[in-house]
Amino acid sequence: MKREEILKVINEADCLHSDAEVATALDRMAATISERLGEADPLVYVVLNGGIIAAGQLLPRLRFPLTVSYLHATRYGDATSGGRLDWKVKPQDDLRGRTVLIIDDILDEGNTLDAILQYCREQGAKEALCAVVINKKHNRKARPDLKADFVGIEVEDRFLFGCGMDYKGYWRNTLAIYAVKGL
Repeated sequence: MKREEILKVINEADCLHSDAEVATALDRMAATISERLGEADPLVYVVLNGGIIAAGQLLPRLRFPLTVSYLHATRYGDATSGGRLDWKVKPQDDLRGRTVLIIDDILDEGNTLDAILQYCREQGAKEALCAVVINKKHNRKARPDLKADFVGIEVEDRFLFGCGMDYKGYWRNTLAIYAVKGL
């Protein structure tokens, strides 16, 4: 991708939620997570690559003991639509009897997140929960009852980037949430 195209995408994008709005949503999420998991000694998994920004912003807001690791499962790579699930790094910790919290950027259709949560349950997690900055509002979820346990912001069904979500590999590093113009 040429630099001009990368800059054009953000310059023409619709900013749906500013840095300040995302920070406020993260504060709310942290308070809810703290109330629910503050006594649970959770094992927190960050989903690479999308969950990096979300976790980097959310974890310092959680003021209770927890352990952190990462996993890498993807259906996208640098593409804009998904394919089959590809486990690049599965959870390495013993999940038996643990409360597991998965942090990711978005719950869109949720195939990847649903597979991750199912894997944690199959490995003996006492409970497997997920926290996402964005829940995309539509009725194409992997399962009709699929919902994130902790959600920062509900967003309309558009092609989004920012706060961990990318546009062709770029713009994960913005905290604000953008929608590609016309998509």
